[in-house]
Amino acid sequence: QRPRDNSFRGRSFANNFGGTAMIIRKATMNDLDAISEVESECFPAAEAATKEEFRERLESYADHFLLMFDGEKLVAFIDGFVTDEPDLTDQMYENAAMHSESGKWQMIFGVNTLPEYRRRGLAGMLIREMIAEAKRQGRDGLVLTCKDRLVHYYAKFGFLNEGVSGKSTHGGAVWNQMRLTFRD
Repeated sequence: QRPRDNSFRGRSFANNFGGTAMIIRKATMNDLDAISEVESECFPAAEAATKEEFRERLESYADHFLLMFDGEKLVAFIDGFVTDEPDLTDQMYENAAMHSESGKWQMIFGVNTLPEYRRRGLAGMLIREMIAEAKRQGRDGLVLTCKDRLVHYYAKFGFLNEGVSGKSTHGGAVWNQMRLTFRD
């Protein structure tokens, strides 16, 4: 197993959409309100994490959140924890204590972009950063679940569809489990 590299400290890049600098960085507890607000705009109530769930997540694995800001405004984020469990389960969304920093798999619980910032490639940038981060940390790969309409989107990043998840019915929806496995 490769040594873990947790060296990502954030980066900035030019914003071609409005002129302000865009920044990607890890989360802190100070971001709780903004994260919760973006989540509520991006997911139906039955699927959205609560502010208390995000508090627990940030306490347990803030380093596994990547936040994108347009100036001072949080416009997108990706989050999830690390585990040795190979499949994403509903229990993982609700139990931040299941995080294991030495785990093999980076789970992705959510990819969120405010509606007015969609279709600009921002989510793709965050996904690529999360993939690179998982590689730097020596993970075996990443796992996410998504609805049918997004299978083709995640496939563009190398995720393979493993079919309808038998372990997640989060929010009463049907989820496809997708996996990106790193090959040395």
